[in-house]
Amino acid sequence: MKKLLLLAAFSLSFGNLFAQSSTYWQQHVSYKMDVVMNVKNYQYKGKQELVYTNNSPDTLKRVFYHLYNNAFQPGSEMDARIQSIKDPDGRMVNKIKVDGKEIKESRIKTLKPNEIGYLNISNFKQDGENAVTKTVGTILEVTLAKPILPNSKTTFTLDFDGQVPIQIRRSGRNNAEGVELSMAQWYPKIAEFDFEGWHADPYIAREFHGVWGNFDVNITIDKDYVLGGSGYLQNPNEIGHGYQDAGIQVVYPKNTKTLTWHFIAPMVHDFTWAADKNYIHDLVKGPNDIDLHFLYKNNPSVIENWKKLEPLMVKVMDFYNKTVGNYPYKQYSFIQGGDGGMEYAMCTLILGNGTLEGIFGTATHELGHSWFQHVLASNESKHPWMDEGFTSYIEDLAMNEFAVKKLDNPFETTYRAYYILVESGKEQPQTTHGDRYDENRPYSISSYGKGEIFLSQLEYLIGKENVLKTLKRYFNDFKFKHPTPNDIKRSAERVSGANLDWYLTDWTETTNTIDYGIKEVKDNADKTIVTLERIGRMPMPIDLLVEYTDGTKESFYIPLRMMSFEKENPNPNIERMVLSDWAWAYPTYELSISKPKSAIKKITIDPSGLMADVKRENNVYELK
Repeated sequence: MKKLLLLAAFSLSFGNLFAQSSTYWQQHVSYKMDVVMNVKNYQYKGKQELVYTNNSPDTLKRVFYHLYNNAFQPGSEMDARIQSIKDPDGRMVNKIKVDGKEIKESRIKTLKPNEIGYLNISNFKQDGENAVTKTVGTILEVTLAKPILPNSKTTFTLDFDGQVPIQIRRSGRNNAEGVELSMAQWYPKIAEFDFEGWHADPYIAREFHGVWGNFDVNITIDKDYVLGGSGYLQNPNEIGHGYQDAGIQVVYPKNTKTLTWHFIAPMVHDFTWAADKNYIHDLVKGPNDIDLHFLYKNNPSVIENWKKLEPLMVKVMDFYNKTVGNYPYKQYSFIQGGDGGMEYAMCTLILGNGTLEGIFGTATHELGHSWFQHVLASNESKHPWMDEGFTSYIEDLAMNEFAVKKLDNPFETTYRAYYILVESGKEQPQTTHGDRYDENRPYSISSYGKGEIFLSQLEYLIGKENVLKTLKRYFNDFKFKHPTPNDIKRSAERVSGANLDWYLTDWTETTNTIDYGIKEVKDNADKTIVTLERIGRMPMPIDLLVEYTDGTKESFYIPLRMMSFEKENPNPNIERMVLSDWAWAYPTYELSISKPKSAIKKITIDPSGLMADVKRENNVYELK
């Protein structure tokens, strides 16, 4: 009954998604999986039934699946990438000495046969008919038995057997903190097909993209293991392991050696779980009566921090609900099990050791991905800045909200990292596919930092109140869809009325930089003439603050012509004068201040620091 009621509720909540319009469509999947895990050799066998709904206008003759486990084999593309990139991820290499020199060796390269990962597929059928399959690295290519016509369904069935690799990155077994099973991207996962075509990207350790749908999963494992992950446990009365603390009576079958955990995860694009014999499982009520699960190792050095973490995450979830929109599911799980932190459907796997501050920061970031990536499911492989950057933005808002000492600009360190990237000469446009960055550090700064600045700098352009309204509109318009960069831009335009196409283009599609300067300040009778110059390619409106020697202040606002917009005064306590606009083609702009130069103490372009001007030293004029 509980299962039926749950599915009925979600069908009502998400029913509008299946009425595809002529301008937007997305595919839909329904997975049923039964998997048996052998905890002695970390191998597992499973059966999968997948109902695939083709809502596209295309007739599909082939489909593609991701086989992520295959990346963890010597000679894989992920292995090759580790060996060839200049700055490999430190978690994925061993440091060894050769001829007295320390070198970094790929950990995948040294995996033994019983340590590698693999996912083998057999008995693939489409509606009962054999289909032709071909495994190419981490991708399964399927030539269909019959085409899938537009607006029709088909059912795929297959058998799979896998081996959980030693944890190298995100998923795997026996990680550095002793967690036995981190089961992320562990099953045959059909690739996304959308208006751009198939997204069957090989897995080389970056991001993911998936099809919206429902998961019904049975996991059979040794009875001593505690599980957590995506979805809702359907049989807590048969499981125990913390659920009895919620008043559920547990009755084990006699002489049982294994337990089958039955999960249902409605309207997600991923399913992840983790398991360990020594997990502590705490259940805490969050906002809107949501169950927050915390699973962490029974280790004295871990327990204290995780207990302290629990009430903090209740506050963070409430903050995100109010800032972006209500978390739409009824559970979320924080699980010690990753090699850092990684977002998954209705859960995260994060490191459990370390300081409370560090765990809190990681948990806050990963929880934020439930909005930006697991409800607003942008293609994080092609546009990693949309999920990592936007999540970093709300993370910094949250951390500042709960800080003892609040900062006027909580994004300041992010701007500094971006300036270092620009100075390095290694920046690539944010249109670069996540796998195609030359180095890891520029990828990280571009995706996390420059992506975050997209929103914080938008505060400079249209005002913070409009940005917060934009986030809510973006969430409401595109939840349970696959938004693109244009969608966040259009949300901001609809809220503010500003024209922002230039902003999306320059900031994300080029490496154009912002650089404005105060070129000249000179007397003109009893007035002062100030000449500003645009040095960088990227245009911006200008906030100018003038501080006088008598202690008074005055601000000036120069609209950007191509925005067709006038921002409200961000500092109502300071009188502001709105000047004529500045068109991009003009390299300089002249304004008049109604006081002599001797009365001026200081002139500052962008006192907020929210405009990412790469050379801020020429933004200030001070009376010498």
